[in-house]
Amino acid sequence: MDDKLLNSIEGKKRELDFHRPLNPSIVRKLNEQFALEWTYNSNAIEGNTLSLNETEIVLNTGVTIGGKTVNEHLEAINHKEGIQYIESLISKSTELTENVLRELHRLILKGIDDLEAGTYRRHNVRIVGARIIPPQAIKVKALMSELFTWYYANLHTLPIPVLAAQFHYKFVCIHPFIDGNGRVARLLMNLILMKHGFPPTVILKVDRKKYYRVLNEANIGKEESFENFIGRAIERSLIIYLNSIKPNTSEKQGLINLREASEYCDYSQEYLSLLARKGKISAVKLNKEWLTTREAIEDYVKELKE
Repeated sequence: MDDKLLNSIEGKKRELDFHRPLNPSIVRKLNEQFALEWTYNSNAIEGNTLSLNETEIVLNTGVTIGGKTVNEHLEAINHKEGIQYIESLISKSTELTENVLRELHRLILKGIDDLEAGTYRRHNVRIVGARIIPPQAIKVKALMSELFTWYYANLHTLPIPVLAAQFHYKFVCIHPFIDGNGRVARLLMNLILMKHGFPPTVILKVDRKKYYRVLNEANIGKEESFENFIGRAIERSLIIYLNSIKPNTSEKQGLINLREASEYCDYSQEYLSLLARKGKISAVKLNKEWLTTREAIEDYVKELKE
């Protein structure tokens, strides 16, 4: 990971730790916000078509959304249960093990594919669009054992953001399950981060192409690109937390409101608000106001042109 980025992350983490214990009501609101954003984006990356608002309705009211499949509803419900499971592991100081991994995967596929839930794949697979072929199924169990050995060997030597990013990458390379590998990888990455006091890190749907691109770059030896991508996502979550406990620091932390954002594109504040609500631009809602970054607006405009 780039030294400048890592130093920025660690500096923000120290600032967050300085303000602990955080206000319980603020933490509760942040947890609710992140659980929704995390569930929506992680599922959307894998093709789930529930919008952010529809995901919130499913999770908070149990109402089904017309035109959406049963599995899409189950993916939202199961992912929230996955988040609750890793939160319970953290509260009990439970270590990361293969049994924990299998239980997490079982929750993610519950009711969707109960035969494969919590079970390492028994067949060889290919990843569409990837430059590597996952290892043969017969090798998965040994490779997963090696991954956990690597994790504990590096737990106290690698910076936690780097450890989490590398674990994420190594896990998806093994691709130990028939389905649900991406969602589980992101949950495990967050388990590692959250056990060490970091906020949850969300890979946004709008960054899906970039996410897959840096994964492919890592496959040809450019692992720092992937680590930096994850690092920027970690930093984003830290910024959100810091702006929640210090609400007047958004400009210093790099966030701008949508009126300011409209100055960097040809879109009105109202249209940018619509894009934010639909998850089309990277944005976060704090104190009833949508905030984004200049980089997010420029990325959206660039993607449209491409």
